Formats: sequence, C-alpha cells, structure tokens
Amino acid sequence: MTEPSSDYVQSLGRGLAVIRSFDATHPRRTLSEVAKATDLTRATARRFLLTLAELGYVRTDGSLFWLTPRVLDLGYSYLSSLTLPEVAGPHLESLAEQVQESTSISILDDEDVVYVARVPVSRIMTVSINIGTRFPAFATSMGRVLLAGLDDEAFEQYLAKVSLTPLTGRTIITTEQLRAEVAKVRRDGHCIVDQELEDGLRSMAAPIRDRTGAVVAAVNISTQAARYSAAAVRKDLIPPLLATAEAIRHDLARVQTQT
Repeated sequence: MTEPSSDYVQSLGRGLAVIRSFDATHPRRTLSEVAKATDLTRATARRFLLTLAELGYVRTDGSLFWLTPRVLDLGYSYLSSLTLPEVAGPHLESLAEQVQESTSISILDDEDVVYVARVPVSRIMTVSINIGTRFPAFATSMGRVLLAGLDDEAFEQYLAKVSLTPLTGRTIITTEQLRAEVAKVRRDGHCIVDQELEDGLRSMAAPIRDRTGAVVAAVNISTQAARYSAAAVRKDLIPPLLATAEAIRHDLARVQTQT
C-alpha cells in the first residue's frame, strides 16, 4: 500500500472509512462491527459515529448505527458538476427501449467501475444496481473498456495493484489474460464479457470519448446469457451500442465546446 503523503489528514480518512463500512450487505452495524470493518478501536469508531450522528449523516437506536439520506449530499456536488449523466440520459433510455435490455454508464475509480447513470429494464442480477454501485473493473465489460482507455503506464500500475479474485468459474484471474483482453478491446472498440461477474449475466460495453478523443466513461448493455447467443450479441446488440456511444460522444463534445 502506498504511504500517505505529508498532507494526508488521517481523521478525515478514518471518518470516510466509517461511512464506507455501511453497504447493501451491512446497512446497519453495531459499534464493534464498525470498529472491526475499519480497523479502528471501539473508542475511536464511537467518536466518529457520534460525530457523524451529530452532523446528521448517521442515526442510532443505541445499539445499531445506520446511514441517513444526507450522505447522498457528499456525492451530489460531483454528480451535479458532471454533465455526462444529463447528456447521456436520453440516449440510454432510447437504447434500452430499442433493445429491451438494461443500459448503464460508468466511470473508472481506482480499481472499480462506478455507475453514474442507468436505465433498468429488468432485474437480471442478484444484486441491485443503483447510481454509485461499484464492481471490480477487471471482471466487467465497462471496466475493460475503461482500462483499455488508460495509457500503458497507468494500465501497468493498475495491473500491479489489482487482486484478480474469481467471481465465477469463468472469471479471468491472471494478468496475462487480462492484458490480452484489454488489448483486444483496444483493437475491436468494444468489449463482451460472458458470465465473469455473475453466472448467467452477459454484458457488452463501448467507450464514451470526449472531444479530445480520451475515454471518459463506458456505456453498456446487460442481458441474460440465455437470451442471446454470442453471434446474436454481435449482430443485434453491438451495433446499437456503438451508435449510442457515438451519439453521446457527439452531444458531450457539443456541451464541452459551449462551456
């Protein structure tokens, strides 16, 4: 792990770690559970939880703690300054209506993809996907598209730190395999991932580029593997996906030119 810089504020980092200890699997935690999840002492975790409670980000009944909707304010400033979801929204809706499958847009954050826009058509995963949902980049179609958009140095840095943990029996788990897959994405201009994130899930993604040509996000279609063969995916889903990515790129470039 990289050593913190001299400007690192440890208390802020710990406070954010306490907030991140709550998730869909653990929406409510005891003090001991928060302390264990964040590697803090009970006394330290208690101070952070009570401070967050006073600020309105956490509630407690005396034994359990949980987040309040106010934590959404922490991400609102970022989302409100990000033109991408607003620009892409109509295109996502059109794509979802055309193919009758769920569509999403994500960005790369460290080792994960983070969803910033989504139009669900049906529930095809065991976990619920919302704005802010994170998945490991290496096992997702959008993640591989975003990794393909990195320069060689940044990609090698990613490979050096990522833990390629198998999520299904099909998940790529070696850096050599991942490097080959990312090279293929760079050649093809899109990515198809078959049941590597979750059994029964097939997804495909294409890059969204800004006016300079840099990859700033990825757009995808997710479907049940039983609904489309590999050939049908390429014939029926890839063309509208690529057209949508190009349409978003065009509108995004226009907005960026105007701002």
